[in-house]
Amino acid sequence: MIVNVGTIQIGQGKPLTLIAGPCVVESRDLVFRTAEAVLRSATKNGIPVIFKSSYRKANRTSVKGFSGIGIDDALTILADVKKQFNLPILTDIHLPGEAALAAEVADVLQIPAFLCRQTDLLQAAGETGRAVNIKKGQFVAPGDMKFAAEKVLQTGNKSVMLTERGTSFGYHNLVVDMRSFPLMRELGFPVIFDATHSVQLPSQDTSSEMSSGNPEFILPLSRAAVAAGCDGLFLEVHPDPRSALSDAASQLHLDRLDGVLAEVTAIHRLLVKSN
Repeated sequence: MIVNVGTIQIGQGKPLTLIAGPCVVESRDLVFRTAEAVLRSATKNGIPVIFKSSYRKANRTSVKGFSGIGIDDALTILADVKKQFNLPILTDIHLPGEAALAAEVADVLQIPAFLCRQTDLLQAAGETGRAVNIKKGQFVAPGDMKFAAEKVLQTGNKSVMLTERGTSFGYHNLVVDMRSFPLMRELGFPVIFDATHSVQLPSQDTSSEMSSGNPEFILPLSRAAVAAGCDGLFLEVHPDPRSALSDAASQLHLDRLDGVLAEVTAIHRLLVKSN
């Protein structure tokens, strides 16, 4: 299946797609600076890009965690980015009632991993007619994602993508099973690799009441995922990850984006040639 997002085609045989941006809308300045840099890197490496940022973060380790600047303000900023840079937008939704509101701005509605079994949420996203990116829960087998996808398909919306973001492996750890890419592709949907959430160490840093992470593994896992056949790469990027208000331990520094894209696009080109 090929999913169309504006002029971008995502799926087997199509160019590798980049989904990138800061974890959450922290401020207008941050989002605009990041969008400009992401677009520049994507253009340099000849890769189509969808800009990602959450208008709200509902899944926080602690009640003290930053959840956003307010839905209306954040969506306004994302709408302005879309207009300024002519970029399609992806953002998360957390409740069925948010779907129609987010769809006024976003080209892709994303279902967070912990919510991938929520029938009402999946159906509300599907009913907007927007493309729907479903993150595979850390507790879900790749083949079982067909049930999540079917909940969107039954609304008549066939624009579904599935995203791998690691599987729980004991306490405070995630592993990426590279078999999940061909397995989920066999279900008939484009498959994305979320390289930054896959390097999280969920809830490990109890002293700061937030998740820790191993960002040094973003590049090797991205290489492996592209070689395994993913159709797109999802990267949360930030000009200063250490100061990020969300997922500070796992976001990729903007300065490293060029290097990551250069390596993964080279691998993807080799795969296209071999096929």
